[in-house]
Amino acid sequence: MLDDNGYPMHYWLMKSEPAEFSIDDLVRAAKNTTPWFGVRNYQARNFMRDQMQLGDLAFFYHSSCEVPGIAGIVEIAKLAYPDATQFDRKSSYFDPKATRDNPRWFNVEIRLVKKTQLVPLSKLRDYPRLAGMQLLQRGNRLSITPVDPAEWKFIMGIL
Repeated sequence: MLDDNGYPMHYWLMKSEPAEFSIDDLVRAAKNTTPWFGVRNYQARNFMRDQMQLGDLAFFYHSSCEVPGIAGIVEIAKLAYPDATQFDRKSSYFDPKATRDNPRWFNVEIRLVKKTQLVPLSKLRDYPRLAGMQLLQRGNRLSITPVDPAEWKFIMGIL
């Protein structure tokens, strides 16, 4: 699928612990937009910094909770820029090795497209067509993962 400028659109799954930031928090956020801060995994950072494009879509996924699952759809609203929490000594995301001249961590901004019914992880596991989805792979702990266009289309059909 191509975006409005003819570039390939990417699809993502972005995990958040609802106790930290939930889909309902995004609904209440100014302009339904927020920075996706606090990512401290290099591969997830690289996805944001190097591959995410404006208008890319992502599933907003609740993790580390009683019923993990897809809770909504968001779009990338602002391209990657340095995550300010890495410089804040009072933040749990502070990184003493990061400098403003050489930041280590980046975030994008996301905008709510829509809150959906919760699609639990257990339900996603029921579909053979999703067996290859990175989220469902044993040992997957990344907070951001790419979603194949066929997987995206299939999940959109069950939302």
